[in-house]
Amino acid sequence: MDKIVCKCGHVNPAGTELCESCGRPLSQQSREQKIVDMRYEGSARRSQTYNKTIIDKIWNFFSSVKVGMWIIVAILIAAAIGTILPQVFYVPATREEDIAAYYERVYGWFGTLYYELGLSDLYSSWWFQTLVGMLGISLVIASLDRVIPLYKSLKKQKTKRHISFLKRQRVFGAAEVEAPVESLEKAEEKLKSMKYKVKREGNAILAEKGRFSRWGPYVNHLGLILFLFGVMLRAIPGFYVDETMWIREGETLYIPQTDGYFLESKDFIYETYTKEESEEVFGEALDRVGSIAKNYQTDVALYKGPDDAVAGHPEDLKLVKEESIQVNEPLKFDNFSVFQMDFRLNELKSMTFHLEDKATGTDHGQFTVELSNPQSMYELNDGYKVEIVDYYANFSGFVDGEPQSETPEPKNPAFLVKMYSPEYPKGETSFVMIQNTLEPLGETEYKVKFESVETRDMSGLTIRKDLTLPILMLGGLIFMIGVAQGSYWNHRRIWLQYLEDGQMVVAAHTNKNWMSVKKDIDEVSKITNIPPYEDQQDLDAKQEKEETEEGVK
Repeated sequence: MDKIVCKCGHVNPAGTELCESCGRPLSQQSREQKIVDMRYEGSARRSQTYNKTIIDKIWNFFSSVKVGMWIIVAILIAAAIGTILPQVFYVPATREEDIAAYYERVYGWFGTLYYELGLSDLYSSWWFQTLVGMLGISLVIASLDRVIPLYKSLKKQKTKRHISFLKRQRVFGAAEVEAPVESLEKAEEKLKSMKYKVKREGNAILAEKGRFSRWGPYVNHLGLILFLFGVMLRAIPGFYVDETMWIREGETLYIPQTDGYFLESKDFIYETYTKEESEEVFGEALDRVGSIAKNYQTDVALYKGPDDAVAGHPEDLKLVKEESIQVNEPLKFDNFSVFQMDFRLNELKSMTFHLEDKATGTDHGQFTVELSNPQSMYELNDGYKVEIVDYYANFSGFVDGEPQSETPEPKNPAFLVKMYSPEYPKGETSFVMIQNTLEPLGETEYKVKFESVETRDMSGLTIRKDLTLPILMLGGLIFMIGVAQGSYWNHRRIWLQYLEDGQMVVAAHTNKNWMSVKKDIDEVSKITNIPPYEDQQDLDAKQEKEETEEGVK
């Protein structure tokens, strides 16, 4: 695009509002402004200059502050909708089909729609990650669109500026003074003593202080970009893990999403407070609820095996360490932490039965069913045996004559069994529950009689891995640095020029806290002759008020 040549001879990029060299207004809009817009030093921004190619249009779209705000609003609305129903993390199911069935069963058609739209796992859904990515792109493009031209303009700003530039500053004053050259020298010394960086070019002075504060908003953006990058990394496998596993005493299970690690639960310890220990603190609570947990922990052994290792083959596993997992004292290994989060006491482990002749009461042998892995056949005395035809871990009743199991946990076990004896080599069928026995195919001569039960405790563990945490923390730290940088400092500039017509001009600009730069000018005026200044914005407000009052009269 065509360059803009200023009257001073400087060639400016297309779209420049103020000449980079002398400060003359180059556009009709900047000429009409009484106080010039100094946010970007009148520099040419790409988004306001180019709009021809598809790249230009994409750049212009994402560089818009309004677009960025609408993306933030969309993310906030999505996050709010994600709180209407519980997220997948809180659903008591692990398989995909079970999760879908849970939402449909509990919440009906709305639950099904909620699940299908990905709202049940909102923060991992592709469209939510897309919104976060769009916000990151908006921050990057909006920052580059502004910070690069601003940096170039501030880096090569001239000391001597045209009077049209100085007149359009909010703080401006011009008058003839005595001994102008001597006044400039004294002003230069004073400004240096006030920690200003002073540049002099002939009869012109530019005093500058706190330029670094102008980069505060862009440091904020950098921190946010890093933070959003960390959030998006969580969707990539291997960077973030938050899984739950339940493990029973004596079990050895694979630790989800780890590289061949297995965990064995050796023992679960549950301790409660007694009235003697905490009468003053928990006395009323103990009377109300009966017991309060003092400590619960899982004593575990951590094993490492090859990629194809399975828990049922201990010869493939190598012991790494043994440790106790307590609340806030996790087991740590390879960037993973295993936390004690929950427990279940007295879960059924095994049930012992014996086969009895109903008529005589003769006992033909006992057998024990391991509820986590029942055998199909149990051999007893003298050719008697019992076959487990089907197993219902949590029997919930019959539907159309078919037994149903609500969950795979052994909470209310029931068995469909066949009892083999010399009299009945083809077997008799019976349906055995803890407190009842049914005979669906007619009355039987033998029965499986419940004898005893063995229980064990379960530990609810949470497996966490977060490689994005350092990135999130760094992003947050950089963001806070940017907040402090832009909040507690300000960029001040004071121009002093002795013109050829005998007048001395003073002008000043700051990005905020105008009282500070006025105070600095007042300090300089105490030791040297500089023109009195006026705040042109205050003058405009005063004039507008007077015109309004005159109109009312």
